[in-house]
Amino acid sequence: MFREERAFSFIQRASTIRTPAQTLRNNRMWNEKKQSPPADRGQAVAFIIFVLGLGTLLPWNFFMTASQYFNERLTVTNITSNVTSGAATKDYNYDSWMALLSQLPLLLFTLLNSFLYQWVRVRLRVAFSLIGIFILFTLTAALVRVPMQPDTFFSVTMATIWFINTCSAVLQGSLFGVVGLFPPRYSTLFMSGQGLAGIFAAVAMLLSIFSNADKSSAAMGYFITPCVATLGTLLCYLLLPHLEFAHFYLNRSQSDKVETSQELLSSTDKKVLKNNDKELEVKVTFISEAGENQERSSVLAVFKKIWLMAACVTCVFAVTLSVFPVITVRVQTVYQDNAAWKKVFTCVCCFIVFNVMDLVGRSAPSLVQWPSKESVLFPAAVLSRLVFIPLLMTCNVENSRFTILFGHDCAFVIIMALFSFSNGYLASLCMAYAPQLVRCKDCETAGSLMTFFLVLGLSLGASFSFLLGKLV
Repeated sequence: MFREERAFSFIQRASTIRTPAQTLRNNRMWNEKKQSPPADRGQAVAFIIFVLGLGTLLPWNFFMTASQYFNERLTVTNITSNVTSGAATKDYNYDSWMALLSQLPLLLFTLLNSFLYQWVRVRLRVAFSLIGIFILFTLTAALVRVPMQPDTFFSVTMATIWFINTCSAVLQGSLFGVVGLFPPRYSTLFMSGQGLAGIFAAVAMLLSIFSNADKSSAAMGYFITPCVATLGTLLCYLLLPHLEFAHFYLNRSQSDKVETSQELLSSTDKKVLKNNDKELEVKVTFISEAGENQERSSVLAVFKKIWLMAACVTCVFAVTLSVFPVITVRVQTVYQDNAAWKKVFTCVCCFIVFNVMDLVGRSAPSLVQWPSKESVLFPAAVLSRLVFIPLLMTCNVENSRFTILFGHDCAFVIIMALFSFSNGYLASLCMAYAPQLVRCKDCETAGSLMTFFLVLGLSLGASFSFLLGKLV
């Protein structure tokens, strides 16, 4: 014990000889290390992270839920233009193209974000992404009142979807990395916020359906809503670093060098320390340089630790997007005589049920986390979701080639509820488990990689949806 104390005093003296400023910085970092985490007063940080999760998925959900608006505008305009030409109405297949063109830029830019995040400050990435999303939503709202030819309107809409999801990719990757620095329950809150984005969009669409305004005004109000929400998300993010609880975790990585040096020093304590200041100074220099070299693991090294969680989150979202919304929006109510219910059936039973149960699933891991990350039941539970593909394809789908086994509305709602709950629950577990498998300093890398594989699953599902749409 006496030997260790003398060694530590010699190391302090040696580091003082090297750089006084470095000693002050190290002492400050040691003091922060010894402090316990402050309290999240009023759950302000939890609320902000929840809002940030909501903001990341607004583009995807608002364009997906507006399927009826885009399809009707393309169809009505196209029929009008074809009255004189006598040409057949063109099928733009909006839902499939929307899903695919939403995920491809997400896949590309999430991959780039996983490797390039170290060269661009996270605050700049988040701020510019949110500003870009706001501008593109504003453009979409403005185009509601601009008459356009169907081909031109479709091209502009697809381009908007591409660029707005590019911003969303950078935003998601950056925020998943930030959230990974916090305790695991904040990852669950972030995922819950993403689940609320779908409910937010579905409720906005439901209100626009029931509004007394004309279709053009209702659609404009619908797209102005995410503009306001995106500005709120930006303000919340700018406030986050100024909260004491968030400041502690966001700056905790600064003490990684001291932590690594302490670990390396403890391994050398087994050797005999000589009372020679020059030799100790060399040892301190070696420890400092080793700590700097081991500051972060490579992307490949982090992937080797989280590959199972990455594969699971890919499978979860691939299954989900292969049938939602391409197949689910084609399911019809059996009560065709009820005009009011027929009008809102898709919005309520497809989008609202899915997003509510998805939110419940994303929130459930804060209460119970089963199966554990080490259990073989976890990947088995992920693979079991494949059963939902044939179940949803045998519901009351319009002009289906399959035998309808679940024709009633209640059967469709039950299947959708289980489908969406399992999606939210298992995806949330994957995103919460991954940072636990790596060191604190590698949490941001793990979060960015998990976001990439999440988007990879979405892209695979969107691609597979073309085939399932043709089969049905």
